[in-house]
Amino acid sequence: MTDSPLHSTVALVTGASSGIGEATALALASAGATVVLVARRGDRLDDLAGRIGGRAIPIAADITDPAAPGRVVAQVVATTGRLDILINNAGVMLLGPIENAPLEEWERMVDLNVRALIRCSHAALPHLLAAAADEPRRVADLVNVSSVAGRIARKGSGVYNLTKWGVGAFSESLRQELTARHVRVGLIEPGATESELVAQNRPEIIENLPLGDIELMAAADIADAILYMVTRPRHVGINEILIRPTEQER
Repeated sequence: MTDSPLHSTVALVTGASSGIGEATALALASAGATVVLVARRGDRLDDLAGRIGGRAIPIAADITDPAAPGRVVAQVVATTGRLDILINNAGVMLLGPIENAPLEEWERMVDLNVRALIRCSHAALPHLLAAAADEPRRVADLVNVSSVAGRIARKGSGVYNLTKWGVGAFSESLRQELTARHVRVGLIEPGATESELVAQNRPEIIENLPLGDIELMAAADIADAILYMVTRPRHVGINEILIRPTEQER
């Protein structure tokens, strides 16, 4: 594995129990990284860790708990001695009209899509900066998974749009702050992808979603883009990837 692009690196993936997070963990492990799997569903993490093998570290945690991101990152560094890559993937998409929406849905999206993401980033930054100054790569990566909804606002997704536009703004500002020190901040904006996101909505919302008849992307398609982003040479930073199914118009 010494010739693998991520040999001797440690990557932390949030939302690793399914979908894009699971596929990304598999992709990073295949490239040689030790992968820390973080999500609430510990049984799924254990199953994924079994498939990856000895270079997987499952940590069951609810990162919407304000103390959890710092605790998880501290555990990772205590166990492995470093952190080279953070993939902020965990998120939730609860759609529907703004009028009469359940406030708890909005709060849930802000808590996970924004607050947890910035807390994970804050906890990881000192260790990413240390990794960027050290071998084997002398570069580190922080990748935030956003959405096409971070580019295009639509009726029925106002607060989801708010969270994803916020992720984009935070990512670009952070990129400008860190780029001279070789911590690359990347933004991935997937379009329609097979995942559990839609199923988490209320039944009456799912019934009225304009899903259309297009071939959805697989989680592995997004993982492939993330892997491309974090395996570029040290002098190359991929700042943003907008990726849609071929048939998706907007």
